[in-house]
Amino acid sequence: MTDTQTPEDRGTLARRTVLVAGGVAVTAAGVGTALATGASAEEGGPKPGAPEDTCYTLTSELVEGPYYIDADKIRRDVTEDQEGVPLALRLKVIDAETCKPVRNAAVDIWHCNATGVYSGYEDMGSGGGGGGPTGPPPTDTPTGTPTGTPTGGPPPGGGHQEPTDDERYLRGTWRTDRHGEVTFRTVFPGWYQGRCVHIHVKVHVDGTWTDAGYEGGHACHTGQLFFDEKSVLLSAEVEPYASNTTTRVTLDEDSIYPDNGHAGGLLYLKYDRRHFARGVHGRLTLEVATDETNDG
Repeated sequence: MTDTQTPEDRGTLARRTVLVAGGVAVTAAGVGTALATGASAEEGGPKPGAPEDTCYTLTSELVEGPYYIDADKIRRDVTEDQEGVPLALRLKVIDAETCKPVRNAAVDIWHCNATGVYSGYEDMGSGGGGGGPTGPPPTDTPTGTPTGTPTGGPPPGGGHQEPTDDERYLRGTWRTDRHGEVTFRTVFPGWYQGRCVHIHVKVHVDGTWTDAGYEGGHACHTGQLFFDEKSVLLSAEVEPYASNTTTRVTLDEDSIYPDNGHAGGLLYLKYDRRHFARGVHGRLTLEVATDETNDG
């Protein structure tokens, strides 16, 4: 999906988004090989000869979700020991008012693994926070009024949950460079009950980088990054994704995706259809309102 507008149309916009239109220059182990075979596919890619940055609409703010853990790991490679298709994710952060790169911002990403489990919340299992009931179904008619706190996990996109363990795979925070860019090495996410395949992202500005990490400032953007159906179907043919028996929600069925293409977080993807397991490049430019607080 590619938005096209005339100069007159662009002049009437109150907010603008910059979408990266150049080639992907990042690599991750196993990713570059897949794209060197001449059979690569770029979904929603820019037209040849397009300028590197073109302003459109403000990137959508979306719910933070229940599984955010604040700046726990300052790193670009978040893979740890997780299996899955290698994903090189390049994000560029642009100021909404000036369309200039935002330097020294702290960008967080976090997502589930190939079987739908979030680190820090492994007890929740795969399914928006709960593994569901086990054992034979009840035969008696329910009586009385329920009391206490409900269990079984939050609904998709629900309120924050406290971590249940010390695992932190597929989570990380890194600093944007002078071009406003940051690159993460991770794996293609899996899926869990109630949600399509996605990655969470948060951008912090006006803070200070110290030896301990990033301190102060505020979150100016909280969003989610999405994958087109073609790429997800290809991932489902590869282990360990193929062993995930959870019913998958498609992008069109998802209750959180705003259905507005790249402005809503839909990634540009590049991969070899014949050798998808070797790796994927994902990229997007996020236009943020740096003077606003959007913490999800």
